[in-house]
Amino acid sequence: MMEEEKKLTQDTEEIIVTPETDPVEEPAKAPEAPSEETTKETTEEPTEETQPAGEPTGDDQPDGNIDGKALFNDVIDILETMLVSVFGVLLIFGYFMRPVTVEGRSMVPTLHNEDRLVMFRLLYQPKQGDVVVVDNQEGHILDADGNIEPHKGLNENIIKRVIAVSGQKVEVNSDKGEVYVDGVKLDEPYVNELTYTDDRAFSYPIVIPDGYIFVMGDNRNHSTDSRSAYVGLVSKEDVLGRAYFRYLPATPEEGSDEEKGSFGFIK
Repeated sequence: MMEEEKKLTQDTEEIIVTPETDPVEEPAKAPEAPSEETTKETTEEPTEETQPAGEPTGDDQPDGNIDGKALFNDVIDILETMLVSVFGVLLIFGYFMRPVTVEGRSMVPTLHNEDRLVMFRLLYQPKQGDVVVVDNQEGHILDADGNIEPHKGLNENIIKRVIAVSGQKVEVNSDKGEVYVDGVKLDEPYVNELTYTDDRAFSYPIVIPDGYIFVMGDNRNHSTDSRSAYVGLVSKEDVLGRAYFRYLPATPEEGSDEEKGSFGFIK
């Protein structure tokens, strides 16, 4: 009995003290193969979208709004240029110069009927020898005491040559056909005849008063000018400007002995 109990105890102890066996190592799991989706994402190279040849890309496509605005700006620029040009022409012809047309033959051979001229007007001061355009609403003569006296004018614009200005002494000798200024006979290559006519508006010699001029036509024997009371002394305020340039010479009438004028400056 004792032996069985002892054996039992030993068996029990063996059971208790029996050492544990080493843990069995489980074989390492092979790495999971990547899924088909992951493999596709990592192996496929990204592709660029292409457009059919000949079609413009987004950057190259014309912008209709931009082109319309550019065209509008171009039109505005053109209109502004035209307006400035028109204003400039009006300013020039309103204040600096003006086209005029000759009527009559009082300035032959220098100017002819229907010659077209350019007249300069701004800040002009008449000088001896100039060809001027005059607003002849009234004439001016001298009374017995030498004072200015108004007289009925031709009531039209006339074109004449300045013979003398303020302060100069004028004498018209119709017997000799000569004109003197300050005692010196004028050399007048621009006249076609000597000055034989005189309408007796003045008793010569006379001194031209301040602010006035004395004018005559180059066609001396067929001109109404300062020798007539209808013109007389011309106020500087009535001088519209100087006839400076002939831009369209008139063609002489058939049968006329006049020569056609030349394009250019008026002397």
